[in-house]
Amino acid sequence: MKYVSTRGRAPELTFEEAMLTGLARDGGLYVPKEWPTFTLETIAGFAGKRYEDVAFEVMKPFIGDTFKEAEFRQIIQNAYASFQHDARCPIVQLDANHYLLELFHGPTLAFKDVAMQLIGQMFEVALNRSGKRVTIVGATSGDTGSAAIEAFRGLDAVNVFIMYPHGRVSEVQRRQMTTPIEDNVHALAVDGDFDTCQALLKDMFNDFEFRDEVNLAGVNSINWARVLAQVVYYFTSAVALGSPGRKVSFSVPTGNFGDIFAGYVAKRMGLPIDRLVIATNQNDILHRTLQSGDHSKTGVVSSISPSMDIQVSSNYERLVFDLYDREGAAVSQLFEALKDTGSFKLSQGALSRMAGEFDSGRVSEDETSAAIVGFHKRTGEILCPHSAIGAKIGDEMMTDAPMITLATAHPAKFPVAVEAACGVYPPLPPHMADLFDRDEKVTHVSGDLAAVEAVIREGIAS
Repeated sequence: MKYVSTRGRAPELTFEEAMLTGLARDGGLYVPKEWPTFTLETIAGFAGKRYEDVAFEVMKPFIGDTFKEAEFRQIIQNAYASFQHDARCPIVQLDANHYLLELFHGPTLAFKDVAMQLIGQMFEVALNRSGKRVTIVGATSGDTGSAAIEAFRGLDAVNVFIMYPHGRVSEVQRRQMTTPIEDNVHALAVDGDFDTCQALLKDMFNDFEFRDEVNLAGVNSINWARVLAQVVYYFTSAVALGSPGRKVSFSVPTGNFGDIFAGYVAKRMGLPIDRLVIATNQNDILHRTLQSGDHSKTGVVSSISPSMDIQVSSNYERLVFDLYDREGAAVSQLFEALKDTGSFKLSQGALSRMAGEFDSGRVSEDETSAAIVGFHKRTGEILCPHSAIGAKIGDEMMTDAPMITLATAHPAKFPVAVEAACGVYPPLPPHMADLFDRDEKVTHVSGDLAAVEAVIREGIAS
């Protein structure tokens, strides 16, 4: 399996090279050169299997000879050993034909653990084998950062720097990033919003002198391995509800488009998905794009669902690459326009293709709080704000097919918002009960590329 850039001007890479590279040198994102497919019989055979065994089968076609079979099975086993539920990503029934896929049973209580724990194991094996050392820099709207720090803390071959928007994440999210004591992990509070952090990350990858100096690697969802790990739970959840004998739909709280793009990948691989529903908060660029084809930034508005406070959804570029028949020059032109002018317009053909794959909905702040209240009263479930947005839109988009809403975080990650809505303060689980008593270690930095690069150089040298 080879990987190509969405902008068409970077060399093809192996899985290992794409994983360790992150962003392509032409500014694009790596995607598989072709989509492997499963027969319906193969998908049906996933029924009753352990999560780890399905993960091996789903991801195996993508990794080539990067890992030997036994080695890859052990990587997967190690990745999910710390999860607090034997099913890893269990399903609970929310309503008659509406289900929650709980993705928050990993060590940091968010869906990012499903991918990040795996990536941590894959990086460790690959780097130990090569003797290389890398500097991982990430941008987070809240959950990616803590998951990355948890996955890489204490590893000898890796320095980790996570940028998060100062004052724009929940206190639990912040403390998960700032309280680890290992010397190789660094939390950077950046002035600006998540898009500021994400732009800095991309600028670092495009600063080739700095990139090569520090041996830069990325674990944001620009990294293909992140998306690949998330494809697995679309298969496990769908099969648990009768696929491939019947279609299922998914409602996905969406900010950076990685999680729902993983569902698109599963569909391309042969999973019979009815509808993929993009669920957004008031930072609704993806919803507006699907309605009109106009992909225009309007500025980020802070919300009680901060992980979705994004206007530049990086993984959307991967979808656009397919919508434009994998024409890298066309994709490059569109996303350069987005960078320069803040907008682009999809062609009618591309918009029609997108509408054939996706539905979407938008939820306001008041509606988010009301959804938390409503689902708690109706079902007894306490949902985090992001999951509540997904569940509300999932309810509205119900068809005859079962609807699976991705519950992306434990409500205890957003206790203030949850308590304000429904009067219940969700406690942290026992392994995190002392989080608010731990000392914090954080560096406050301006949203300036040179300033951030200087902090990273100093952190590596110390």
